[in-house]
Amino acid sequence: MQTNVVKQLNQKMQVVMQTARAQVLAKMGTHLTVAEKTSRRDLVTNVDHSNEDFLVRQIRALDPVAKILAEEGTGDQVTDMNGHVWIVDPIDGTMNFVHQRNHFAMMVGLYVDGKPTLGYIFDVMANKLYAGGPEVGVTLNGELLAAPADVDLSAGLFGASAPLLIQDRFNMQTIIAKSLGPRIMGSAGIQISQVLAGELVGYLSYLRPWDFAAGRVLAESLGLVVSRVDGNPVNMLSSGAVLIATKRAQRSILAIV
Repeated sequence: MQTNVVKQLNQKMQVVMQTARAQVLAKMGTHLTVAEKTSRRDLVTNVDHSNEDFLVRQIRALDPVAKILAEEGTGDQVTDMNGHVWIVDPIDGTMNFVHQRNHFAMMVGLYVDGKPTLGYIFDVMANKLYAGGPEVGVTLNGELLAAPADVDLSAGLFGASAPLLIQDRFNMQTIIAKSLGPRIMGSAGIQISQVLAGELVGYLSYLRPWDFAAGRVLAESLGLVVSRVDGNPVNMLSSGAVLIATKRAQRSILAIV
């Protein structure tokens, strides 16, 4: 995509995300319909569905030829990354949304022929919109965001997945012991945004494509690294243990894993 086209699309999508936030906030005071997907810890609400419907409609209006992979199934059956592929998570951290009314995010990522192009993470309750990509830079609420310092694991806090920590998957307990301590939020979007802001040196969790698509665009644009837990490249159409970290922290973590 031409740079001017990317810039225009970036501005339009930020307006879409702001509108989506307003709609979510308006619905938070209404009755929520909550259902279980795979377990009592894997929830979906009417707001997940309505917000996904809205985001998909807006993306189709902006980019009619694109394919859309959306968490709740409103989009398309996406089998490859050719062309324009948008990946949508309407409410990331639904458990937090239902029980805390806080600490949840909306996330959208655009890939063009597999290349990370634009990403959006919106911390809804904190009103923090991380937006942009490699061609336009990354902004936080419209202000250019500086790349976080390349801090090693031993000098920073680490974003942990509770199940991985409890079960000590991938030597997570050793990773935490080497860091300054764990931080667990229950939302990939929130924790990835904390890595973008330099509040965490990394985040490791079992993630689906919509959990890390936006974060990968933003993180790599800021000089962070995104990989599978074994250091291999991520597959944007499959799930797995994904690490987002500073370069120095990634090296330390891969040595432990």
